[in-house]
Amino acid sequence: MAALSSTVSYTELMPAKLFCARSLGIRRRSDVPFSVFCSQPSGLPVLTCSEAIGRLEAKRKSWNGKQRYLAMYSSVFGGIVTDPAAMLLPLDDHMVHRGHGVFDTAAILDGYLYELDQHLDRILRSASMAKIPAPFDRETVKGILVQTVAVSKCRKGSLRYWLSAGPGDFQLSPSGCQEPALYAVVIQDESPFDSRGIKVVTSSIPIKPPQFATMKSVNYLPNALSKMEAEENAAYAAIWLDAEGFVAEGPNMNVAFVTGENELLMPRFDKILSGCTAKRVLSLAEKLLHEGKLKGIRMGDVTVEEGKLAQEMMLIGSGILIKAVIQWDDQVIGDGKEGPIARSLLEAVIKDMKSGPSSVRIPIPY
Repeated sequence: MAALSSTVSYTELMPAKLFCARSLGIRRRSDVPFSVFCSQPSGLPVLTCSEAIGRLEAKRKSWNGKQRYLAMYSSVFGGIVTDPAAMLLPLDDHMVHRGHGVFDTAAILDGYLYELDQHLDRILRSASMAKIPAPFDRETVKGILVQTVAVSKCRKGSLRYWLSAGPGDFQLSPSGCQEPALYAVVIQDESPFDSRGIKVVTSSIPIKPPQFATMKSVNYLPNALSKMEAEENAAYAAIWLDAEGFVAEGPNMNVAFVTGENELLMPRFDKILSGCTAKRVLSLAEKLLHEGKLKGIRMGDVTVEEGKLAQEMMLIGSGILIKAVIQWDDQVIGDGKEGPIARSLLEAVIKDMKSGPSSVRIPIPY
């Protein structure tokens, strides 16, 4: 209806049955009677809460996906639900309509949460940067997250959780929000891990400025557009460059290289997200250094030319672990196959997830 001008002709108005042009603020011409109406949907039901939930439940059954949502905690509810149809957020939550929220994810494998403490520390840092006070102290939040996974009975998947400014109103400022909110969802994913080498492209979507790139907020529109750009070019991900033209990161993963000098090289975290998995990989790579498989491990600036001439390139993240990159734009990386360092690091991460120290593995009390 926004396309209608303030003065319309008789033929511009659609006939009969519906609400008056006056209700739209349309000024009628003197030769157009108010009996002329514009079309509008009719017969829309007014649903009760239980009817709405029932419809959502029925619609969800027709949605096919690789993931299943086994449990959700909401501080607004004050408890855990296991029916996906009840896994809802208030529309007036500041995270929903203003993007004022932060999130993080921890992997679940064989009855353990991997690097929960590390991810929990990061979401609390992000929340502080976003001026979101946590609704509970750190140990209470951790206990809620562990209990939510225990209720879910999930043994392979992920735990994703959010801190938001909370519900209250639709204003720009969160001053009307009643209290900050914590949400968590347990996601079961039985998809087999695909270790095949992938292609990446250089992203044309501008990277977020460091203040926001270093914060894991829900403002992921640039990330989503970057991922879509990659898919449009038959690639897995698009690589961001920073303001100086150095290699930065992928849309939701860090980037690492094995140089011609056989060094593991990763961009510094000062302008990009500090990846928990990436930092763990740097630690696990020390073993390869001692075994002589690597000659060095360092963080620093990486030019596009250096990256494309590297022996190996890989993407690192909690959702993908490690994926070898075998092509960047039109440039084949190394010999075009998964390299030995990427393979060794992937094996090291998987072993760490299955039998690593208590500092990275938290048992789930099912």
